[in-house]
Amino acid sequence: MTTQTPSLRRARPFALVIAAASLPMFMATLDNLVMTNALPVLHEQMGASVEELQWFVNAYTLTFAAAILVASALGDRFGRRTVFAIGIAVFGLGSVLAALSTDPGQLIAARAIQGLGGAGVLPLSLALLSGAVPAERRPLAIGIWGGISGLGVAVGPLVGGAIMEGWDWQAIFWINVPVAIIAIPLALVVLRNDFGARVRIDVPGAVLAAAGVLALVHAIVRGNDDGWDSAGVITEIVLGTALLAAFLWWQTRTKAPLVPLRLFRDRSFSVTNIIGFAFSFGTFGAVFILIQYLQVVQGSTPFEAALQTTPWTLAPMFVAPIAGMLAPRIGTRVLMVTGLGLQAIALAWIATIMSTDLDYPALIVPFVMAGVGMALVFAPSATALLATLGLIDHAKASGVNSTVRELGVALGTAVMTAIFVSAGGALTPELYVDAARPAVFTGAAVLLAATIAALWLPSGRSSTTADAAAPASAEDAAELQPVG
Repeated sequence: MTTQTPSLRRARPFALVIAAASLPMFMATLDNLVMTNALPVLHEQMGASVEELQWFVNAYTLTFAAAILVASALGDRFGRRTVFAIGIAVFGLGSVLAALSTDPGQLIAARAIQGLGGAGVLPLSLALLSGAVPAERRPLAIGIWGGISGLGVAVGPLVGGAIMEGWDWQAIFWINVPVAIIAIPLALVVLRNDFGARVRIDVPGAVLAAAGVLALVHAIVRGNDDGWDSAGVITEIVLGTALLAAFLWWQTRTKAPLVPLRLFRDRSFSVTNIIGFAFSFGTFGAVFILIQYLQVVQGSTPFEAALQTTPWTLAPMFVAPIAGMLAPRIGTRVLMVTGLGLQAIALAWIATIMSTDLDYPALIVPFVMAGVGMALVFAPSATALLATLGLIDHAKASGVNSTVRELGVALGTAVMTAIFVSAGGALTPELYVDAARPAVFTGAAVLLAATIAALWLPSGRSSTTADAAAPASAEDAAELQPVG
């Protein structure tokens, strides 16, 4: 078969390509936080402990993070569209099992299956989109993709709260099923089955990375109950650190690494990943605490809490697409520094004013600031990530970044819950605020550090992004063999 670069292939309608690549991605990112408004209800109806509540989130994010790099490698070897469609199907199956769960253990296991499916969706959706649009429209497509990704995460609490108001918590998962049924044939018809470098899958690397991350997060989750100086917790921390060190060593030795460490020589790629981790850690760890604050302390119903957070969650709907289009003109660095700074200030503001008798209007301005800040980070980060990489590296680069961000969500939730519990926090109005405040301040501090790190980004104006839109070399183009 004759090899063609993406720009020479038979074009698909731009909007249809965006829909085919982004709809499943929206579904997967939505489930990061769609459960947050249901957590107090699950605490009551299932008798779930605070530790189990965070595993409802972390079971998804950890399996997601652990499997992303393997899914990206499988996509390179067996076809990105093929693995993308399988990921959608597995995600749908996990959603069915989650909806049918009757105890915390079953729900945690089902969320893990969802995470495995999501791992086949998120990174490959960006790679498929990059390869399906002409080079001159790629920055716009990536900007729209970033906006939709940010929207999926941001409106998760709103969608969850709206569903909780009219239906049972199980409906949060049932809504994924028709989306999956539509998304699979759409992807198979519209997207091309691109391949990357067809190399052996790095199974040892995948095992080392997954085991190391799981050991660290599990140690953080159990630290308060077992004691941070207990033998079990210390052993898990040492083991997790050693496994991750072994993973990095292995990546320098194997011929087909899951994470090509050469990518980190690219400053834009490296700094974007640092920012992605800190952004997810600070933002979503704080969101986990704040959503429950509105219900536990202020007495809001799940839907009322969702409506109260709309100044935060809906801002990305309007700002992220604009940010994605502006990024090539004014640069990704300006947008991301501004967005991270706004979020840091907003969280510090919220932590300062939190109280048991706080009037809701006092939260509106910091919520808006956090939402605008989130949008200014989400859309440009996808552009900054791929700015100077060849097209052949897009799937692995996106996989690494997705892994880093999901680890940020998991560790942010675990660390901030640990801070909350160690400060004497409980899901009661009188014990919540004083313990939540230091946790939210921690999120603000991490976002401030990310703001400083973002100053090292290249400017990211159109000259850089346009140059990166094409494959880095003829060899890169030859790796992209369209099928069907």
